[in-house]
Amino acid sequence: MKISYVIPCYRSSKTLPSVIDEIKAKMSRMNGYEYEIILVNDCSPDDTYEVIQKIAAENDNVKGISLAKNFGQHSALMAGFHYVTGDITVCLDDDGQTPADEADRLIKAVEDGADVAYARYAHKKHSLFRNFGSWINDRMTCIMLGKPKDLHISSYFAARRFVIDEMLRYTYAFPYVMGLVLRTTKNIVNVDIDHRDRTVGESGYTFGKLMSLWFNGFTAFSIKPLRIAIATGSVFAIVGFLYGIYTIIKKIFIQPPDLVTGFSALMSAVVFTGGILMLMLGLVGEYLGRVYISMNNSPQYVISRTTMDDMDK
Repeated sequence: MKISYVIPCYRSSKTLPSVIDEIKAKMSRMNGYEYEIILVNDCSPDDTYEVIQKIAAENDNVKGISLAKNFGQHSALMAGFHYVTGDITVCLDDDGQTPADEADRLIKAVEDGADVAYARYAHKKHSLFRNFGSWINDRMTCIMLGKPKDLHISSYFAARRFVIDEMLRYTYAFPYVMGLVLRTTKNIVNVDIDHRDRTVGESGYTFGKLMSLWFNGFTAFSIKPLRIAIATGSVFAIVGFLYGIYTIIKKIFIQPPDLVTGFSALMSAVVFTGGILMLMLGLVGEYLGRVYISMNNSPQYVISRTTMDDMDK
């Protein structure tokens, strides 16, 4: 049995060596397993790639990949998936918060029959902002992508080889790993894992990056936002029609015929309805824009160099 570890790396020059040491220590205690580690530098502005080069030079089973620009965590994962050769792939973070020495729990869950095993944390040690973003993402994936409510999704998971192969069939821009997993299999389980405090630096996820990630998932793997827009538009159309009838009845039977009223209410209705229409048009435009980008073969990622190429030189 061969295990492939894929780790997206960004601003992790100080934490990455300890994560690698932890993987090596764990695998040394697991008899009957081979392993490899694929480190994907997502155009980190620090010396992360230099650290990756050093680690790869000292370990024959470590491969390093460097992307030409910052494509995001999910694109980095997809780049790493193209290099895996193992029977089971384990994905984890580069900051040490996802404990590599508990990877055997995820691996065992897959060996016991699951196609994918996600880590579930009783107490997440992310910042309040990151935890709130994760909660929003969890609720939205239930609505938009049909994720079971009792299934917890995280960046720490293990998957069978056929799941990875199926994910690699997705060649368009804006990959969303969670959506790819959910459309591949329903045989997904959770494994309780301890989550650690961050010891160095801070999360690379900003509000803008989280919003971009959510849009990637919902517009690439679900048409429910469009259906919600249709339903919302229908509701407002019905409400507007009924309010129009009410206004006519009120004008004829309740108020004096020469009394002019309702200007403020009319303007409020126009502005509110106009805002809703612009929101819906923007949503449709988002879908069309992503279709246009995909038709232009916009890449998921661009690899500028690898440690394998560096060694050949």
